[in-house]
Amino acid sequence: MESYGSPRDLSDIISVNPQVVSGTPVFRGTRVPIKTLLDHLEAGDPLDKFLDDFPSVSREMAIRFIELAGEAVLEKVAGSAG
Repeated sequence: MESYGSPRDLSDIISVNPQVVSGTPVFRGTRVPIKTLLDHLEAGDPLDKFLDDFPSVSREMAIRFIELAGEAVLEKVAGSAG
């Protein structure tokens, strides 16, 4: 069950603004690029390492991004299998 104020979809998590990090997708309310989380995970870093390095990103936002990204991949795979 989601708590009040928890991120529900990508627009609650990601912000793209040409005046913030040159339009790079960032976690909403921060200047932390989404790709930074993906780079940490790809390098084998635990989520806690990323969160320690970037305390302006909430655990809820990071986890919800990972969940939504996974759902999008599964939908794309399922859609292309047919």
